[in-house]
Amino acid sequence: MKQGQVAVIVVPLPAQGHLNQMLQLSCLISSYGQLPVYYVGSAVHNRQARARINGLITPQQVSKIEFHEIVTPPFASPSPDPNSTNKFPSQLMPAWNAALQLRGPLAAFLQEMAMNFERVVVVYDHPMMAAVVQDVSAIVNAESYAFITISAFSALSFIYAGRGEPFPLQHPRELPPYEGWISDEFASFLDLQSEPSDYRAGDIYNTCRFIEAPCMEVLEREEKRKSWAIGPILPPNISSQNHQQHECLEWLDKQNPKSVIYVSFGTTVSLSDEQINELAHGLEQSKVKFLWVLRDADKGDIFDVEVRRSELPEGFEERVGGEGMVVREWAPQPQILAHPSIGGFMSHCGWNSCLESINMGVAIAAWPMHSDQPRNAALLTDILKISILVREWTQRRELVKASTVESVVRRLMASPEGDEIRKRAEELGGAARRAAQPGGASRLEFDSFIAHITR
Repeated sequence: MKQGQVAVIVVPLPAQGHLNQMLQLSCLISSYGQLPVYYVGSAVHNRQARARINGLITPQQVSKIEFHEIVTPPFASPSPDPNSTNKFPSQLMPAWNAALQLRGPLAAFLQEMAMNFERVVVVYDHPMMAAVVQDVSAIVNAESYAFITISAFSALSFIYAGRGEPFPLQHPRELPPYEGWISDEFASFLDLQSEPSDYRAGDIYNTCRFIEAPCMEVLEREEKRKSWAIGPILPPNISSQNHQQHECLEWLDKQNPKSVIYVSFGTTVSLSDEQINELAHGLEQSKVKFLWVLRDADKGDIFDVEVRRSELPEGFEERVGGEGMVVREWAPQPQILAHPSIGGFMSHCGWNSCLESINMGVAIAAWPMHSDQPRNAALLTDILKISILVREWTQRRELVKASTVESVVRRLMASPEGDEIRKRAEELGGAARRAAQPGGASRLEFDSFIAHITR
C-alpha cells in the first residue's frame, strides 16, 4: 500500500558548505505541499547540519525534515595543515572516502521507499556523491537529480577543461590556471564519480539566470537534460528573522552604516601564523573597521574539539580597540552580511559565501584558496564587477603582505573605485532578492521543478 505520491531523498557531501546548501534546499522543497523530505548522511554529519543552521532556516523548518542516519565506517579526523601551500582541505578526505560506503545502505533505503511511494526523487550533491546514488537507475519508480553547488560559470569551465577545450564564452582576460586547485587524492575521488549520460533526470543549479544566463544557456545545450536555476536559495529577509543575538552583531549595531569590512575564509581553510600576522597588520594599517572571524578549518568530525588557536600579533587586539573585532567561534555569516554596518567582505569565494554576499548586496575582496574558488573570483571580478582581487591565482603560494591587505581594503572601502564596485553590488543584491521572492524568476523555476517531480 503506497503511503503517498512523492518522497524526496537528499544526499549531501559531508562538508559544511554542501551540508548547508542541501539543508536549505530540503527546507524549501518541504515547504511545497508538505512534501516529505529525507536528509541522508552519517550520524556525525547529520548532527553537524542541524547544529549549524546559522539563522538561514528556522528550527520549525528543520523539524519538518526527516534525518535518516546511515552507519559508516569509523574515519580519521586529522587536523588541517595551516602551512601547506595547497589550501585544498585534505583533512576532509577520510570523511569523504567513508561517505562512499553510504551506497549499499542507501540503495536498501531507496528500495524500501520505492515500495511505499509512487515516486522516489533523489537529489544528490553533484558530482561528489554520484557514485553513492548510482543504484537509483535500477529502481523503476525512482529518478535522480543533480544539485550543482558551484556556480554555472565554474561548472561550465570544468566541463571544457576536462575535454582539453578552451572556455566557450568570451572572458575579459585569461582565466586562472587549474594548477593547485585540488589535491591528487581528491582528483582520484572525482574519478570514481563518473556516470552515464542518461544517469540523471535533470540538473538543479544554485544560481539565477540574470547572473549567469550565458553559462546556463551553454550548459543546457551541452547537457541536453532538464535544468532549473533556482538560486539564491536564501530567505529574502534574513535580517528580520528572530534569532539569538550574537555578540558580533551587537558590536556591529554600534558602527556606522557600511563602515566595516567582514573578513572570513570559510570552514575549510587554515592560514599560517605568518599569514595571520600579515593580515592582522594590514587590517590595522588600513584604518578601516573590521570584523574578522579567525578560526581553524573544520575537521572531518567537527565535534572533535582539539583545535588549533591561531595567534595574533602581540598587543593587536588592544591596539585596534573598538576599531575591530576578532571572533574565534562559529559566527552567523548571513546575519553579518545583512547588517547595515557591513560595507565589504574579504572572502575565499566559496560559492555559498558568494551567493550570500550577492544576496545582501555586499562587494567582495576576493582571496580564493582552492577548488572552484578561483573561477568564482573571476566571475565576481571580471564579469559581475562586484569584486577586486587580493592576489592573482598564479601567486597563490606567496605570502600576502600587510601592505597588499591594506591597499585592497582601502580600495574597496575608501576609494572612488570601491564606491562604484559597492554600488554595483547593491544593485545586483536587489535583483537577486527579487528573483528569489514569489513570482521572481528563480522562484518560478523552483515552482517548475516541484511541478515536474510531482507530475
